[in-house]
Amino acid sequence: MAPSKSGKAKTSSKPKKEKVFHPQSRKADQLSRKALRKDKLVSLTSTRSKKHHILADFYGFFYHALPAEGALTLEELHSLVADVWLGRYDEELEEERAARRKGRPKSVKETKIEELKLREAGEYRTGFEVIDLTHFQNVALFKTWDQKEVAFIDLLRFIRISSTSPETVVVSRPGKHVSLAENISEMSEARMEMDA
Repeated sequence: MAPSKSGKAKTSSKPKKEKVFHPQSRKADQLSRKALRKDKLVSLTSTRSKKHHILADFYGFFYHALPAEGALTLEELHSLVADVWLGRYDEELEEERAARRKGRPKSVKETKIEELKLREAGEYRTGFEVIDLTHFQNVALFKTWDQKEVAFIDLLRFIRISSTSPETVVVSRPGKHVSLAENISEMSEARMEMDA
């Protein structure tokens, strides 16, 4: 029979002291660089998630504006952008203006909404990039989106429209999906045949 240990287990009542480094030492520099890198990565992650959320809201708006069948006309797309998208904060802006007492300065929220409306109106005047809802294959592909993955949107075709020339459409991104790439090659072949 083996003898049993009858000694007391060592328990330290004092917590272990953190090692302190000299402020100008190499180890202190390493630790400060490590902390700065960690803070930078956290900042980049939060910025990326905010951007992702904003883009998901933007594309989600156009996803819910999809027609039940077919595609939109160019006029319908312009009215969707001008009347619905650009006017989405009108009620909130009116509430902020009504809540403000006479002679008081504008609230921060009211100022931000006005700046956003001006920026978006200027962007629509010079060229507003939207998903091409006038293209049948693009609309069919957009309907398969799960409304979460923003990377899926890169597969779609984008056009640039403007309020100054509503009949002009410029394809800003042709789309990376196979069905859209086949359509582009067919269109280019048709153009070459027409030119010949």
